[in-house]
Amino acid sequence: MDVDVAATAKEHGQLQQKLWELSQTEQSTVLPDAASLAKARASLPQSLGSKGIGYADARRHILEDLVPAFNKSSISPLYYGFVTGGITPAALFADGIVTAYDQNVQVHLTEHTIATDVEYTTLGLLVDLLQFGREWHNGTFTTGATASNILGLACGREYVLRTALERKDVFSVTSAGESGIFETMLAAGLSGLQILSTMPHSSLVKSAGILGYGRANVKDVSLHGDPLKFDLDLVESELRTSNKATIVAVSCGEVNTGYFATSGFENMQALRKLCDQYGAWLHVDGAFGIFGRLLPATAEYSTVRKGCEGIELADSIAGDGHKMLNVPYDCGFFFCRHKDVAFDVFQNANAAYLTGGSSQASIPSPLNIGLENSRRFRALPVYASLVAYGSSGYQAMVMEQIKLARLIAGWLFDHPKYNALPQADSKEALLDKVYTVALFSAKDEELNSQLAKKIDATLRIFVSGTSWQGKPACRLAISNWRVQADRDFEVVKEVLDSVAGAA
Repeated sequence: MDVDVAATAKEHGQLQQKLWELSQTEQSTVLPDAASLAKARASLPQSLGSKGIGYADARRHILEDLVPAFNKSSISPLYYGFVTGGITPAALFADGIVTAYDQNVQVHLTEHTIATDVEYTTLGLLVDLLQFGREWHNGTFTTGATASNILGLACGREYVLRTALERKDVFSVTSAGESGIFETMLAAGLSGLQILSTMPHSSLVKSAGILGYGRANVKDVSLHGDPLKFDLDLVESELRTSNKATIVAVSCGEVNTGYFATSGFENMQALRKLCDQYGAWLHVDGAFGIFGRLLPATAEYSTVRKGCEGIELADSIAGDGHKMLNVPYDCGFFFCRHKDVAFDVFQNANAAYLTGGSSQASIPSPLNIGLENSRRFRALPVYASLVAYGSSGYQAMVMEQIKLARLIAGWLFDHPKYNALPQADSKEALLDKVYTVALFSAKDEELNSQLAKKIDATLRIFVSGTSWQGKPACRLAISNWRVQADRDFEVVKEVLDSVAGAA
């Protein structure tokens, strides 16, 4: 295969420019139409031929056949599904660099590349953005919140089993990572593992299945009448009477409402005290709620800020980068207050060639503290965005997103054909708790049964269908840096009024 490197580099630059221009175009629709989808599917080859079509034709095929059938999840501020976020200009630029240079970021080799230094620095900048102390500068980047939750539960499993061994003065077995879960629990006299939580995200339950806790051992410890808040008496009862090693998992931003499982420093302090007393691990799933910590200390944001208070008391924190950070898929982050626990779980044993240099031992090789031995340099887009926009830039993004969510929620509260959820006694009480999600349903049951489908069929906005209290509902989740609240609110009103009027 003969390649003209200079010509290819030039063409690559032109292609990057074209893709950039496409990404900047205001889209009238956020979902592809039926014709574009049909054309794209018809263009897909049924098998791989022995001879390729060549780069030029492959490029044309992708741009002309496939791209029109993609949704505009990151490009349009009117895509409100899955808390997808967008891609800031700085992150888009950096992601091209990541692909072009394709660094091996998993081994810290000080004379080979600056990549691991950049990643470690980026983690520190992220700690600063989220207003944690630098004692939290321990962690890694992951594929997303699911992987970060897996890391949190894996580190927690290691910690609680080791703590149980120490409390029984057992030293013949040292860790689950080394000896295995069954052997360690047997030595510690434990019957199993459990997770205590309130309305956990599905990824946390998935993590429980992967790591051997068991999905059935994710237990609800919520207050009667408030399924998101912790019943501290029930938590203590489980910790005191159960013969299982325990993780307490806090939802910092529940998936349907965006509401928080705790409501102030005192709540987290009480959970911390119980975990310390009974040797449990405190994990926070902060996928997108954690960014409420960026908000100014004003009455307008008081409830949201209180929902994020005290999470620095946790043992581990999971977060998503491709949501509120507005960097490309795939990117998540994981922080652990205990510096060495992740190494005990994820170290690469018997692989001398993967050992990093000792002159910069303060920066661990990422392959020894996370899931993958190979992955993209996903820290660079985060780095680019953080240094480009700073904490004030991200604060402004979140404030604009909250403004739009509250405009929509308030309008829905007054609308004769929609219900703003969760139901509140007054509009003020509803808006006080709204973060970046507007949850709603149609009052007409027939319309409500197909509401998300009808809204999305307009192609103008996209919402996620969900359920609330056993009935269909729609979730409008706002996370894109392109949001302009007053402008976008008008579009949402037009779409929802037209759908309700057609019922």
